[in-house]
Amino acid sequence: MQTIKSFLIGLITFILITFVLIIGFGTLTIINIPRIIIPFKSFKIFLSKVSNVIGDITVYWVKMAMILMHGNNIKLIGDEKDFKMDEWYMAMSNHQSWADIFVLLVSANYKIPLLKFFMKKELWWIPFIFLANKTLNMPFVNRHSKEQIKKNPSLRTKDYENTIKSCKRFLRSPSTIFSYAEGTRFTKDKHEKQHSPYKNLLIPKVGGMATALSAMSKVNTLIDYSLIYKSNKRSAWDFLTGEMRHVRVVVKKYDIPERLKNKNYSTDKQYREEFKIWIEAIWTEKDNEIENLKF
Repeated sequence: MQTIKSFLIGLITFILITFVLIIGFGTLTIINIPRIIIPFKSFKIFLSKVSNVIGDITVYWVKMAMILMHGNNIKLIGDEKDFKMDEWYMAMSNHQSWADIFVLLVSANYKIPLLKFFMKKELWWIPFIFLANKTLNMPFVNRHSKEQIKKNPSLRTKDYENTIKSCKRFLRSPSTIFSYAEGTRFTKDKHEKQHSPYKNLLIPKVGGMATALSAMSKVNTLIDYSLIYKSNKRSAWDFLTGEMRHVRVVVKKYDIPERLKNKNYSTDKQYREEFKIWIEAIWTEKDNEIENLKF
């Protein structure tokens, strides 16, 4: 009986969220069609603002679907009320599951401007991700490994230029640039393979965030989200059935030091080192917070 109930909850949740996303992205697609034939910058800025409004409304109804099916079990802790909708932010989070995206979007909804995720280029074929790229300016990025860059140093410059180009679109309207600092989802195997010095986190990769910051002079605040699930289950189906419904989200804000603004991550070695040290200090604090707030 419990298995049937769980299956029905998962199925209905999937249908509701898919329906909301189809309506939301369908509307966004129709509204953004004129962008192809009207090249004026002022018009693109207007469309960007309208698209963000529709994006926020879509996330709100996803939130309602989650509350309807799973209850209101996302507990926000910390600075979640100390933000404005008309400012630019940079945000990051630990990464444990595909479900993190929905938890983060819902947690940030109508508190800060719509989250704009950096997405792996390999995921372009997924319909909703492709539409997010085209209608909400959520950029695709190439993430080259240290080994690849070592073999071909020009890749560092290419990654930098692509990120800078993508970030300039965020200047059209208040946005929150978001990155999973770990670069991949946390697993015990990855944790052990990295020899990570943190109990609950992988080693942060700061290149993408530092590069984005160098392109976004309007960003003065970093928002750090820490997700702590009660369940150890992490699959997409576990999210849909409500197995992952109990989650604590710790929200912390950090003023970005002036010495870390308006620098070139690609060429400035000192900047790379200082940014790395700054993020790693936050990561240590974050690791302790997660350890203390485990269910």
